[in-house]
Amino acid sequence: MSGVVIVGAGPAGMSAAVAAAQSGASDVTVLDDNPFVGGQIWRGGPPDGLASEWFDRFHRSGAKIMPGARVVTGDASRRTLLVDKNGKAEEMSYQKLILATGARELFLPFPGWTLPNVMGVGGLQALVKSGLPVKGKRIIVAGSGPLLLAVAAYLRKHGATVPLIAEQVAAATLMSFAASLTAHPAKLWQALQLNPFSTRIRYVAGCWVESAGGSGKVASVRLRRGDRVWEETCDYLANAYGFTANTELPALLGCVVEDGSVKVNAAQQTSIEGIYCAGESAGLGGVDTALFEGQIAGHAAAGQTAEAGQLYSSIAKAKSFAAKLNATFQPRAELRILAQAGTVVCRCEDVTFANLKRANSWRSAKLHERCGMGPCQGRICGPAVRFVLGWEPSSVRPPLFPTRIENLIQESSIK
Repeated sequence: MSGVVIVGAGPAGMSAAVAAAQSGASDVTVLDDNPFVGGQIWRGGPPDGLASEWFDRFHRSGAKIMPGARVVTGDASRRTLLVDKNGKAEEMSYQKLILATGARELFLPFPGWTLPNVMGVGGLQALVKSGLPVKGKRIIVAGSGPLLLAVAAYLRKHGATVPLIAEQVAAATLMSFAASLTAHPAKLWQALQLNPFSTRIRYVAGCWVESAGGSGKVASVRLRRGDRVWEETCDYLANAYGFTANTELPALLGCVVEDGSVKVNAAQQTSIEGIYCAGESAGLGGVDTALFEGQIAGHAAAGQTAEAGQLYSSIAKAKSFAAKLNATFQPRAELRILAQAGTVVCRCEDVTFANLKRANSWRSAKLHERCGMGPCQGRICGPAVRFVLGWEPSSVRPPLFPTRIENLIQESSIK
């Protein structure tokens, strides 16, 4: 049995491992389905000083890393997880569990959003980091949040043409947010470094994608800004509206989930004793908040509540900024009415918006239209339906990810 098991090796998971080890936990194990630590935000290694510091601290902590491992199910009462690694599953027991499952991009349906080469903003960046050539490609970056600026600059650096960034938040709201950054000097400096005008990329506020068109793959996007509507040609569309927390594993284990994130106390403990949650899955907050929450959870899981308490005041400022950021970049109401009757909302099961309109709840849509019943288990359509129709997903069932039937039989026989 491992003393402390951490699911997720992003900033929250890495900092949790460091804190748990420093607090005397003798056996700290970190699981992640990627081949390397860093999570989505630090994919491919440390890009800056802060990341370098935490990579170094993590590797010196003595924590064991289990890469390429996915938790497919778990039992909180038995304190066990079924972990699939390279197709083979093994049961892992723990004394304390820290969930740092992060977040994924939020996609909202519009005509043409399922065309090839329409991708998430961070998703396209990840593919480029993995070797996808974009030199000479024309890429429209659209959606919401600071990530648009960072990814546009990254794509330009790799030879792509980025004619514009379409930010759906109104210009006045952005100006108010920018003015508030004077209270956060470090964030103000980051914003200045991401200034799109310094790279001569056209930045259009109060603008969003209405539809995408093309034969076989995306070739153009239809943009709206107020009463003005126009088309831009492109080879790729990078489009996402911020993030949504990965709460499937916490929910499966029985942790209370409210308003799309796991409910935790000041020590990051969930509604289940011995299970903690840190980072985006406990509330979208960015890197700074994730690092603080990970440390608090790590100290608390190792029994060092005093060390955890010393960080409570430090995290307050990070959470204050995160709340302001989330409020500023909330998707606008107009995005709820983009999907047309024939627009596919659930990609796995080809459920159209017209199909959904025949239902009156998420449960009804699953039972009668098969929405959310495919391989992704509602990870894409679930948050979209929540935003467009206000329906909350009613349940999470194992396995969380595709796995061999023999692995599930093996788990059943162990019980």
